Amino acid sequence: MHIENPSPPPEGCIHCEVRGHVLLIGINRPAKRNGWTPAMFQQLAEAYTRLDDDPGLRVGLLHALGSHFTAGLDLPVMAEFLRTGQKVIPPGLVEPHDYGLTGYRRRAKPMVAAVKGICFTVGIELMLGADIVVAADDCRFAQMEVQRCIMPTGGATLRMAERAGVGNAMLHLLTGDEFDSAEALRCNFVQKVVPAGRELDEAWRIAERISLQAPQAVVATRLNVLKAIELGQAAAVADFIPVQQRLAHSEDAAEGVRSFIEKRPARFTGK
Repeated sequence: MHIENPSPPPEGCIHCEVRGHVLLIGINRPAKRNGWTPAMFQQLAEAYTRLDDDPGLRVGLLHALGSHFTAGLDLPVMAEFLRTGQKVIPPGLVEPHDYGLTGYRRRAKPMVAAVKGICFTVGIELMLGADIVVAADDCRFAQMEVQRCIMPTGGATLRMAERAGVGNAMLHLLTGDEFDSAEALRCNFVQKVVPAGRELDEAWRIAERISLQAPQAVVATRLNVLKAIELGQAAAVADFIPVQQRLAHSEDAAEGVRSFIEKRPARFTGK
């Protein structure tokens, strides 16, 4: 899959491209191994907000330009924000880590991530905040904040234990040591590992496949899974009947029935 690589400003940027119903969101600061700056964080939140607000978009695909997903924070640039607690993302936007930070919106639509090369700290937390992750087999992962007297605050302390169990989470969080794609797959941090260079194609295949399904049902299903994880089984089960009734009254539900009877792929509109 070919992605144009526009020359970014020195502080980096987020490059967005729409293909069909998919919003490709590209991390673009390859000269600095996609090290994160305040401008990049704000633009990423704006891209995630665009995904949720545009009815023509159904799926996001987070990827990176250059050879690496990200080496993490550009620490000299970000150190002052860590010291003061100043927010790099304006309130009211969709917060890309998606763990319910006060003052920010939660993402509703699905996100697929394609990671490659170096994927450190915030890179791991962004992929854990996505829904499905495809990793190249050459990835180098590390949640190394403890090596810089920093606590991971982008969701790693929540999601590593959720995906891999407390022992595996502590192993990676408390040592900060590097691990490879096979270990990331073992820990359920990623869902697929493919040969390097094919990660974006595979992520695109998955994102496009999701984009063909009924958008309202995709969102409802995703949110119900998250509700079960965050609020418990009873809270998720309580939504079964009312959400199902709402979906059943949609135009897409009628199209689903028609396509079943006519033995053809459904053509969903999101209505």
